[in-house]
Amino acid sequence: MNQQVSFKPRGRNPDVLTCIANLSNDEVFTPPEFASRILDRLAQAWAEDHGGADLWADPTLCFLDPFTKSGVFLREITNRLVKGLEEKMPDLQTRVNHILTRQVFGIGITRLTSLLARRSLYCSKQANGPHAVAEGFNTEAGNIWFERVEHTWVKGKCTFCGASQGALDRGEDMETHAYAFIHTQDIKTRMAELFGDEMQFDVIIGNPPYQLSDGGYGTSAAPIYQMFVEQAKQLEPRYLSMIIPARWFAGGKGLDEFRESMLADDRLRSIDDYLSASDVFPGVGLKGGVCYFLWNRDHRGDCQVSTHFKDWPVSTATRHLAEEGADVFIRFNEGLSILQKVVESEGQGAPGLALPANKRFDVLVSSLRPFGFRTFFRGRKNSKKGDIAIYQNGGIGFVSRAEVEIGAELIDSWKIYIGRAAPGTGNRDTYPHRILSTPFVGEPGSICSETYLCIGPFESKEQAENALSYLTCRLTRLLILLHKPSQDTTRKVYTFVPKQDWSRPWTDVDLYSKYGISSEEIDFIEKVVRPMDLTPDLLGDLAVGDADGE
Repeated sequence: MNQQVSFKPRGRNPDVLTCIANLSNDEVFTPPEFASRILDRLAQAWAEDHGGADLWADPTLCFLDPFTKSGVFLREITNRLVKGLEEKMPDLQTRVNHILTRQVFGIGITRLTSLLARRSLYCSKQANGPHAVAEGFNTEAGNIWFERVEHTWVKGKCTFCGASQGALDRGEDMETHAYAFIHTQDIKTRMAELFGDEMQFDVIIGNPPYQLSDGGYGTSAAPIYQMFVEQAKQLEPRYLSMIIPARWFAGGKGLDEFRESMLADDRLRSIDDYLSASDVFPGVGLKGGVCYFLWNRDHRGDCQVSTHFKDWPVSTATRHLAEEGADVFIRFNEGLSILQKVVESEGQGAPGLALPANKRFDVLVSSLRPFGFRTFFRGRKNSKKGDIAIYQNGGIGFVSRAEVEIGAELIDSWKIYIGRAAPGTGNRDTYPHRILSTPFVGEPGSICSETYLCIGPFESKEQAENALSYLTCRLTRLLILLHKPSQDTTRKVYTFVPKQDWSRPWTDVDLYSKYGISSEEIDFIEKVVRPMDLTPDLLGDLAVGDADGE
């Protein structure tokens, strides 16, 4: 092998893997710098667990990227092994042959990405080609497997991934996106078929596809990344590290069981949370941020949680993932201490972070479609005798009382209306932000469509206005944010918000004093939550349309 050949790009040339455009927001290429950061964390954990040993100096370890795209993880792992094994295998060609044929493995997610990964790893799309850097492969694929896999359709859905047959049953000239790693009932048997019966992977690492169309309305898509995590755990590697969307912390379509299992898994050693996906994947419009985790099969205990955002100092704390009384992961370390103060102040009667039943604000918040009218419903432009006003997408209309099938008991009460979907300004992961759309008081003789939630009832206009002042407080909206995974603002996101005395208005100064919020915690709240102006703008500022699918 030519001794000048190197896996690392020469300093004067850009790394080609930094120049590749993403296929979509669902199949995102990992920047080399970020892949390197994740591998650093892996190597650090290995050293801590093995008396300072160098992960990259062990010739017996096997690495798998089961959803490789650009091949960046495999390439960076190989770079490190080439350097780390130099003393044990001084001959470069022997060393490279050993690493590429016996230590580094991948599964392509599409034919295109499998070729790209082979080019990144072997310097040739044919592992056994004349320009490949490794010797010893008998096939073009080498250790990066890819073959077309078909979905298993039952009643228009794939039984493995839930993909829509209408969207992905497209003929043999197009990719199926039926990923081999999750389209099997027995992942260990599948791995034996691909790589041999004796194969046991020590490290599984990578960036899986995030979602597939589920055949719902518009751009509706269901997450699938959790399926890759669950399959990888079944293979029982020593270490598992993946980049996944952070929306599993508190929401996401069909992610309740996954969230419960992750929060209960005391083998999660660390989570690095990036509030804005663009800090990791420039130009990718992935709302809710991303995270990567390190799972250690043989390490049990608390998890190190680090929060990253722009130029903020990184916030790191070692803590439980599952807090008693909370059904979500509390995203901000500072937010956890604030929530604990609020719950403690409101008195015991429920475990952990659960508010006492008589203190919960969410009991005042309606379910979706509070009066039975969908988002696309339009009332009459002009009122007739006996009509009531309906606040709807884009303004106000009128309907008769007889048309109201549910929620009729709220019609003649004072209440608050608030948009179900919080407004955005392009990048919704910019802080500070408002968390909520602008709420407004709803007068007796009015209702709303599904565009809004209804909060109440209140005994008087004064009470409704005092509750409105409470919703504008930054502390109130931080408590909402702790349970809010996306722009969708349902009743559930008010779980951590306590009720107050509605005979008086509320300010943040009042709430900070009541709950003993420290100056450092106040600084954090004001860094995350933007002030809210209650200037009414019923035709402009109010939330419009349904929230996102996931």
